[in-house]
Amino acid sequence: MTANQFIAANIRSLRQRKQWSQEFVAERLNVSRQAFAKWENGASLPDINRCLAIANLFDVDLNALVTYDEANTGVPIGPPGKHIFGVVTLDDQHQVTLPATACATLGLTHGAQLMLLGDSNPGTAGLALVAVDQFLAQTGPAFHHLFPEGDDNV
Repeated sequence: MTANQFIAANIRSLRQRKQWSQEFVAERLNVSRQAFAKWENGASLPDINRCLAIANLFDVDLNALVTYDEANTGVPIGPPGKHIFGVVTLDDQHQVTLPATACATLGLTHGAQLMLLGDSNPGTAGLALVAVDQFLAQTGPAFHHLFPEGDDNV
C-alpha cells in the first residue's frame, strides 16, 4: 500500500467507527467536505498539520494514522500508546510466550519482572501483565511489603 492508501483507509475507518459524517469531520478540521472526501478516497493527501489535527480528533498516534495497516492486522487503530499484539496460547505447562513485537515495543528483555493481575468478575474476566516497578510506582507503599528489598524474585 502507498502512503495515500494507508491514510485514506485509516481516515475512512476511524470516521466510520465514530459514525461521523464527512461533513462533521470536515467542519472540525476547518476544511471543505470535498477536500476531506479526497483525503478519504486517496485522491489527495492532507498536509502534516492536517494529519496531526486528524490524529488528535480521532485520538490516535500520528505515525499510526499514516502507516497502520488495519487490513493486514485485522485490528483497528487504537489510542496512542495502546497496542493489541495478537493472540497467545496457554501451553500444557500453563505458560505463554509473549510476542517479540510486544517485548520490543515495551522494552522487555529476558528476566524482566512482571506483575500478573487478574479479574474474575464474569463480565470483565481477564489477566494483565504490568512491569513490577511500574506497578509499585502506581500503587505506592500498599504492596511494597510483598517485595522485600533485595528480593531476587522481584
